[in-house]
Amino acid sequence: MASQDWFDKDFYKVLGVSKDVSEAELKKAYRKLARTYHPDSTQGDPAKEAKFKEMSEAYAVLSDKSQREEYDQIRAMGAGGARFQAPGAGSGGFEDVFSRFGQPRAGSQQSADFDDLFSMFGQGGFGSGRFGQSSGGFRGYGGPQRGSDVTARTTLDFQTAVKGETITLAGEDGKPFKVKIPAGVADGQKIRLRGRGRPSPDGGEPGDIVVSITVRPHPVFTRDGQNLRVTVPVTFTEAALGATIEVPTLGGDPVKLRVAPGTPSGRVLRVKGRGVHTSKGTGDLLAEVQVAVPSHLDEQAKEALERFHELEPKENPRADLMAKARE
Repeated sequence: MASQDWFDKDFYKVLGVSKDVSEAELKKAYRKLARTYHPDSTQGDPAKEAKFKEMSEAYAVLSDKSQREEYDQIRAMGAGGARFQAPGAGSGGFEDVFSRFGQPRAGSQQSADFDDLFSMFGQGGFGSGRFGQSSGGFRGYGGPQRGSDVTARTTLDFQTAVKGETITLAGEDGKPFKVKIPAGVADGQKIRLRGRGRPSPDGGEPGDIVVSITVRPHPVFTRDGQNLRVTVPVTFTEAALGATIEVPTLGGDPVKLRVAPGTPSGRVLRVKGRGVHTSKGTGDLLAEVQVAVPSHLDEQAKEALERFHELEPKENPRADLMAKARE
């Protein structure tokens, strides 16, 4: 939201940066000043508190891309760099516009304030929607400005993301802050901490802290919505003859599952309620059976398999595959 005093304030000078400063350099300059002038470290010094408020306002404007563009345009007009002709104006100079809106015209008792000027900008001075309230340019000129959001990132281990936990992160000013990680948070999800961002420069609402979550992969488990998946190897004889096997759970004791005789690779066995618990419900643990083929056989085992091969049905398990491929 633009402010009338933007014409007089040099925010770049306040932060000690050039007009072409990058986002990273701007943030670095602000953090350096914040360590010196933050109220927590100035012991109530009014001058330093005023300086902190001034630099916070400057950073809030320059760190917001759209506000920075508006600020640069307004400052350029104030310096005579962007000239236009106001309705009914003569020379079209920026100073002339202010002389017409700030003082009564000759022979007239009418005058206009800054609201009229900004209203005119939204009506046609810069094209429709650039500065008007509905466009989001000045976003309600005359009201207090909301503080800027602060972004942060954190990486969680898989179990913390599934179970949920309260963690501590370092803030922009170096001070720690706590973040409650809800159970079942997903990789790429964002957590918003309302009112924990940068303060408003003019008494409005503070911004938020937005934390982006990255979840490290687990060596055994994967997420499938609210379900957890795990691949469970079984031997050929366990799959062929049937068996009771143990399956791991995330952060708990293993559970026993019955593998039915003749179970093929890829069959999924379900353990109810051992998945991800969220406010929307609780998922299941899905155990996918994978028949393990032995890589080393002694002579006795080879002979046993050869005898079995002579006895097994002479059906070709790939017959259906080959037939479909020829269609």
